[in-house]
This record gives sequence, C-alpha cells and structure tokens, in this order.
Amino acid sequence: MSSPNQQLEPTPFEPATPAEPDPVAVKSSPDWVLPALALLAVLALLVVFWLPEQVAETDAIAGPGTAATPATSGTRNPASTSTAGKSAGPEVSPWSDAQATKLRKEAQGVLQELLDLQFELEERGAPVWADDAYPAAIAVAQNGDELYRQRQYVEAKARYEEALAQLQAINDSIPAVVDAQLELARNGLQESAVEQVQRALELAAMIEPENAALAGLQQRAAVMQPLLEQLNQASESEAAGDLSSAVEQLEQAVALDGEHQRAAAELARVNAAYLELRFNDAMSDGYSALDEGRYSQARDAFGKAEKLRPGSTEASSALQEVAVAQQASRLSALKREGASLEKSEQWQQAVEAYRSALEMDSSLLFAVEGLKRSQFRARLDKQFRAAMLQPERLSDVAVAEATAKLLQQAKAITPRGPVLDEQINSLEVLLQQANTLVPVTLHSDGETEVIVYKVARLGKFQQEQLTLRPGTYRVRGSRVGYRDVLHEFTVSHSGNLPPIEVRCTEQIL
Repeated sequence: MSSPNQQLEPTPFEPATPAEPDPVAVKSSPDWVLPALALLAVLALLVVFWLPEQVAETDAIAGPGTAATPATSGTRNPASTSTAGKSAGPEVSPWSDAQATKLRKEAQGVLQELLDLQFELEERGAPVWADDAYPAAIAVAQNGDELYRQRQYVEAKARYEEALAQLQAINDSIPAVVDAQLELARNGLQESAVEQVQRALELAAMIEPENAALAGLQQRAAVMQPLLEQLNQASESEAAGDLSSAVEQLEQAVALDGEHQRAAAELARVNAAYLELRFNDAMSDGYSALDEGRYSQARDAFGKAEKLRPGSTEASSALQEVAVAQQASRLSALKREGASLEKSEQWQQAVEAYRSALEMDSSLLFAVEGLKRSQFRARLDKQFRAAMLQPERLSDVAVAEATAKLLQQAKAITPRGPVLDEQINSLEVLLQQANTLVPVTLHSDGETEVIVYKVARLGKFQQEQLTLRPGTYRVRGSRVGYRDVLHEFTVSHSGNLPPIEVRCTEQIL
C-alpha cells in the first residue's frame, strides 16, 4: 500500500488479444494467476477511491487554518480533483492525483513559512506598528486560503509567496522601526513629552526587547518626572533672581540625566549668567575699595574676579590700577612722612623714608633731594650727639677743631629747628669749656722721672706748673730701683684741682 504523501506514478495497462476459449488451457493455468489478478484489482480500487479520500483527510488536518485565515473544512469536495478545478469523473487517474498532492505540498511548504513569520511578527506586535502593510499581507494570505480550499494550489502558493514577501518586508523594516521609536523616545525626553516617550519605549520593547539602547532610555524615562521638577524649580529661582539656587537645581537635574540636552544647556546658560553676576559684583566691590583707598580689599576683590574669569583683561587692568594707586599712595605717604620727620628733626628716620621711596621709583626728585638733605643732617646730628655725650673728647685739640667746624656749618643752616639750636648752644658751651686752660700743679721728689701722657715729658722736679685743657689725663713716675707709679686725674674747666703728687716710694728688693 502507498503512503498518502508519496508521489504516485500512473501504472500502464495493455489489453490482451482476444482468443478462443480453451477450457483445457484455463483449467491448466497455474494456481497463482487468479489470486494475482484479484490483488491487482484491489490495488486499482485503492488507488482510485481510497487514496484520494486519505489525501483529503490530510488536507483537513494540515491544510491552511491559521490565525490570519479561517480553518479549512475537513469535508472533501469530491468534485475537485485537479488544479484546474475540473470534475473528477471518469477522467480521474493516479497520475493526476499525485500531481495535485505535489502542488498541495508545495503550497503548504510556503504556507508554513508564512505562518512561522506571521507568528513571530505577532509576538513583536506587528499588528500595532505595521500600519496598513500587515493587514494587506494578511488579506493576501486569506485570498490564498480561499484558492487553496478550491484546490487551486498553484494560485494559492503564489498568494502565499506574495504574502510571505510582504511579511518579510515588514520583518526587514524592524531595525528602522525600532530606531525610529528610540529616536521618538529621545526627542520626547528632550521635549518633556511624557506620553510620547512612554508609547515609543513600549513599542520598542515590544518589537525588540533585547535592543542595547533600550535599557538606557528606560532609565532616563524613569527619572524624567523628577528632572522636570528640578527644571521648573530652577526656572522659578532664576525668575526670582536667585541664580545660585537655580544653578544648584540644574546641577541636580543634569545628575539625574546626563544626556538631557535641555538640562545641560540650561545649566550652561544659568551658570554663565551666575558667573557674570559674581564677576560684576567682585569688580564693583574692588572699585569701591579702590576709591576708598582700601587697597588690600580691592586687590582681593579683583583677584576673585580674575579667578572667576581667567584671562580677563578687565580684572588684570584693575589689578594694575590697584598696584599703581597703591604705589602712588605709598609714595605720597612717604613724602609726607619724610617731610614730617625732617620738620621734627628725626633725620635718620627721614633717611629711611626717602630710601623706601627710591626703592619704589629711583627717579623721584623729592626722594633724591630729601635723602641728600636728610643724610647730611643725620650725620651732623649724630656727631653733635656724640660730642655732647662725651664732652671729654673735646680735650683733644683735633676733635675740638673738627667739632668747631661742624658748629660753623650748623650755624649756616636755615631754617633751623629747635633741636639743632639747642645742640649748637650746647656745643658752643662745651667748646668754650674745652678750650679753657686750667692751671695744674705737680709735686715730686726730684728723683722721679715724670711724664704726662699726650702733654709733655717733665723729667725730675720738685714742683711743676702746667696749664691744661679740661679733660682726663694720666701721669707716670719712674725711678731706678723703685716701682713705677701711675696716676689719672681730671681737669675741670672750673679749676680748683689740688696739687698732684708723683713720687716713686716703693723700693724694689
């Protein structure tokens, strides 16, 4: 017996030549002939009647009955026995039935591909996003089903192939459709279109849930609402003039979604405005401090502005203004200080003030002249003070003469201050006293050699009279065989000095 799916080939039959009956021959026929003829007759009946019925039953089981098309009835149409729909009357043959089976299987093969692709597309939601293309393809497939039910397998296969091509085109468009939905989601995120974002992501997840970009967009969509709240709060803060809060809120928005272009652009814009505001405030504070002579505060304010806007010519120029103004102020102060010190006859302090000014600008005329004037007066003041502190040095004629010359120079100075006048008066008295000769009497024993240092070698005497300038003197006595004696005495301009005894009395043993 043949399989219902096996292609069958027609069996040739050749009629025998009629002959006269030969009873002997019939009787002498082999015993297996009649059973063989009976078997052939049974096979012929099976091919003609039983095989088409089995094929029709197979059509009822595996025939077109898809989600897109209504199931084909299992009732066989005995009138349809060929692809041309011709009547299966006396012309039905095993060859024609086998040919129909082949064409039906080919149509079923295309249909199976069609059903597999249709199921996959339905899982990806094609009825939702394929617009008119998907219903059109299903309509073509349903037309193929109708032709199949009419046993027009060639035409049914053609419709199935056409529907398959249409579904394949839809399937091929999936990457573009997904990309379009993801782009809609991105645009919606930028434009705060919540519904657009949700629908686009739902469709993208339905079509291609494994898409690499989907998870990131879903995460961005999850923070979309709090991000919009931060943007709205930042807008309100900016409108109220609170740029600091606006920047902070926009930073929080960008932290929620670093790819949100609007949030990033708003942060850049408001941050720039806030930077400009702080820069202008710092510059204003700096100029206010500069006008009031608060140079340290001005420098700090302009330095802050320069940090806010590195390379700013405005800030660098302002810092130069501070330096120039501070230097001018300092020089002016040193000029006033020098003049004041000169007036109070504090000459050494005046020298230091003018030197400080020249360190800042060596071409300053007031400092050059002031330094020259103050240095002369400082030396004079120092010498006068030394002379008054050590008047005994005036006993030296050279020192007294030098002091007298200084005194003459000092008297030529005009105007003179009270300090210099007092010094001149004091030195005149001291010089007068120093130049006064005072009689001094020395007694000895006539055996002692006497020397008055820096005055004279007196030799041996009993009494000697000298006239000395006020001051301190040393006298030495020497005698052979006796220990030397050394005396120091002071001569005062007032006189009344008792005689000075110079004798060697301690004999050396």
